[in-house]
Amino acid sequence: MEPTELRAIVADLRTRLVDARTFLDIEGKEVELVELREQASAPDLWDDQDRARQVTSRLSRHEQTIQYVTDLDGSIEDVDVLLELAIEEGDKEALAEVQTDLDALGGQLATLERESLFFGDYDDSPAIVSINAGAGGVDAQDWAEMLLRMYVRYLERSSFTFVVDEVSEGEEAGIKSATLTIKGDNAYGTFESERGTHRLVRISPFDSQSRRHTAFAGIDVIPEVDVAAVEIDPEDLRIDTYRSSGAGGQHVNKTDSAVRITHMPTGIVVSCQAERSQMQNKARAMQLLAARLAEKARQDQAAEVAAIRGEQTEAGWGRQIRSYVMQPYQMVKDLRTDFEVGNIQGVLDGDIDGLIDSYLHWRRAETGG
Repeated sequence: MEPTELRAIVADLRTRLVDARTFLDIEGKEVELVELREQASAPDLWDDQDRARQVTSRLSRHEQTIQYVTDLDGSIEDVDVLLELAIEEGDKEALAEVQTDLDALGGQLATLERESLFFGDYDDSPAIVSINAGAGGVDAQDWAEMLLRMYVRYLERSSFTFVVDEVSEGEEAGIKSATLTIKGDNAYGTFESERGTHRLVRISPFDSQSRRHTAFAGIDVIPEVDVAAVEIDPEDLRIDTYRSSGAGGQHVNKTDSAVRITHMPTGIVVSCQAERSQMQNKARAMQLLAARLAEKARQDQAAEVAAIRGEQTEAGWGRQIRSYVMQPYQMVKDLRTDFEVGNIQGVLDGDIDGLIDSYLHWRRAETGG
């Protein structure tokens, strides 16, 4: 590569780093870091363990991000100096070394740029993902199970941890619904891309005449919240126990300890069958209920604001966001971002990074984040 091209790459890396610093609000994080360190050094910090974990976790994340940016900035400067020396001395080996270093820095910067895509208030929260079969009968229930498998395959290869809280089997095939809780860095921000209606077009394996069918499944994604942060009156709850009826395996525990909680004022129903004891399942179900009530409160507030403004907003649930076509051609297309993938089997096997990343870029462009 010519010296002028290498200089252009250095200039581009500098520009991208400046943009990443802006999106990540590094200056704001540096200011907040001072306050977080003061809180972390307080002698009574661990009197409230939940708050202590929040403070120390946020402190660690800010320190890591700021250090990453600082190190990257220093590395770009070092390579720039090495580049100018190599050009001055006509050292081709040094120029080749510079090119290798620039390639590595480009990869590190891409990692930082992806981090800058997570700017939402709840992006770093655990995600509660619900899958529900929609229109399409048995095909829809089979489609819901295919989506559950897709997410489990993706999660098993990722750094996230997850639990399948509940699975409700279909009468003939597939599942009626399933709920997963996913934890890890930017879990909610990552899976927010999946919220909406997913459409499948294929030759139905349940049609004796091998006709093409369309099936739908709905995905809901909400951030997990602390139960204590949501006011729940025990008198408003109906609690039922039943035998687990999930698919079993390593993710769902089949026992008589499954718990279903109905919040009667809102009609919200949550279930958990993942834990071994009824008490554990009840505690987990209460966490799911708290998250759903918090999400309902956010939606109600947003609807109230929209009504005051006179806006016509489209409901998030039931909105078709993605099509998966297996016949007459093969393609997965995100209808928000226009991102397309020809390898549908790869997607169904959990290769959904491209779809997620395209959504994150689209979200930042749409919100001006």
